[in-house]
Amino acid sequence: MRKSFLFILSLLTMFSACKSTAVPAAESVGLSYLALGDSYTIGQSVAPSETYPQQLADQLNKGGIHLGKPRIIAQTGWTTADLQQAMDRAAIDQQQFELVSLLIGVNNEFQGKSLAAFETEFMTLLKRAIRLAHNDPKKVFVLSIPDYGFTPFGREQQSYVSPRIDAFNQTAEKVTHLLGVAWFDITPGSRKGLENPALVARDGLHPSGVMYGQWVTQILPELKRQLQ
Repeated sequence: MRKSFLFILSLLTMFSACKSTAVPAAESVGLSYLALGDSYTIGQSVAPSETYPQQLADQLNKGGIHLGKPRIIAQTGWTTADLQQAMDRAAIDQQQFELVSLLIGVNNEFQGKSLAAFETEFMTLLKRAIRLAHNDPKKVFVLSIPDYGFTPFGREQQSYVSPRIDAFNQTAEKVTHLLGVAWFDITPGSRKGLENPALVARDGLHPSGVMYGQWVTQILPELKRQLQ
């Protein structure tokens, strides 16, 4: 069953590879926002308006904190190492942003990467994110890794997946607090995907726009305080 699960997810990753990996910086007035990550950041299987970076920008704009269109560097299937390489290719270190988000690690877990390697690479990424935010940790935030074991696609592997997701999140949270960055634990909400199908996208694996909206509702009050 594990081999079948891996094969199907590999096909999905190959199919999604044609998606854009980076959205150009917007030519609009407002605070600049950089979103770093993987499929959860680009919003695999949902409309661009339903991704969490875009919903966050929309809600902040409604609250009087104007963000330009999010700059997104993310791709389905990316690990921490893949994200580092993509940032290098984008020459992103030449720019500065008023807000930077990071959500990465599920593919490290899925591909069997070690926790030790993840911790080292995650810390490097987060330090880089802070430098991109004018060296201000308060302009950066991290989201925890959702648990795909609570989706139709992953439920047969739930007993294997969920403890590993917890371990990766514990490591990421430790690093995040160490560097003084805001940590938002959206994992508990992701574990309602089987009891509430509206929280899962049509592919049966990724979050729906509804779930992304719940993330934004959770993190919005703290971000408003930080940005104001």
